[in-house]
Amino acid sequence: MPLTADAAGVFPIAPTPFHPDGSVDFGSIDRLCAAYRGCGANGLTVLGILGEAPKLEPDESLAIAFRFIAGMGDLPVVVGVSASGFAAMRALARAVMDKGAAAVMIAPPPHLRTDDQITAYYAQAVEAVGADVPFVIQDYPLTLTVQMAPEVIRRIVEAHPSCVMLKHEDWPGLEKISTLRAFTAQGRMRHISILTGNGGLFLDFETERRADGAMTGYAFPEMLVDVVRLARDGAREAAHDLFDAHLPLLRYEQQPGIGLAVRKYVLAARGLIAGDTQRKPAATLSATARAEVDYLLARLARHDPRALRTGA
Repeated sequence: MPLTADAAGVFPIAPTPFHPDGSVDFGSIDRLCAAYRGCGANGLTVLGILGEAPKLEPDESLAIAFRFIAGMGDLPVVVGVSASGFAAMRALARAVMDKGAAAVMIAPPPHLRTDDQITAYYAQAVEAVGADVPFVIQDYPLTLTVQMAPEVIRRIVEAHPSCVMLKHEDWPGLEKISTLRAFTAQGRMRHISILTGNGGLFLDFETERRADGAMTGYAFPEMLVDVVRLARDGAREAAHDLFDAHLPLLRYEQQPGIGLAVRKYVLAARGLIAGDTQRKPAATLSATARAEVDYLLARLARHDPRALRTGA
């Protein structure tokens, strides 16, 4: 089913697992799908920054997206289709939608500098992929360097009915969420789903600012699911207690440069992927860093037994 503006809950960002020789590990994709479905995820996002999309060949991107779509069954899958040119974006978007993807995610290219350039880019992207394709705005200025003010997001949403979701990763960004929700309350912007990223680092308060859930790659998606559920149910203290127990690992995982290495290391330690290989170029964890992550996992396990190692 196509993604709608009412989507809510947790859509984990999936990594792309690789064998030690750099080839795609499709068996680990199946394992990830089972884990995401088992922990109560509401959907999934693939071929994002965490998925090492720029390091993939076009045929690999399609094969990976198709495997995740098949593995998630009836749950919606959002596919990142950002590309340097619209021809590649169109080809990937149409192919994955034909295979059952629920929506595509489009990030602004780093060269955009003005509000008008940003809105014009999204107009051209919608024209390229088709106005019938639901899309997600990826707002990640820390990495993409493009600053999208709430008013720019409002303009994109109002101009394009196919925009159904914002992946919110501004930092600091709590006030942006409140401003966007105020636009809707004032009748200035139709409602869209807002799912948040940044590894979940601010999820405790993002839910209280009326974000609909999370779309991020933290290595314990079940924690994200539980925090969103507890917040929705009004169990504020329980939500914050669980979040606080994971916060040291969240913080460690958010280090620029080695964040993906940490996440893959933890996912492998949990047995959710076979190994922590990344495609080159890639940062690696030193023996000291690995020992620090192991220490954080051991401490977390005192509060959340799901942190006990089960993998390699």
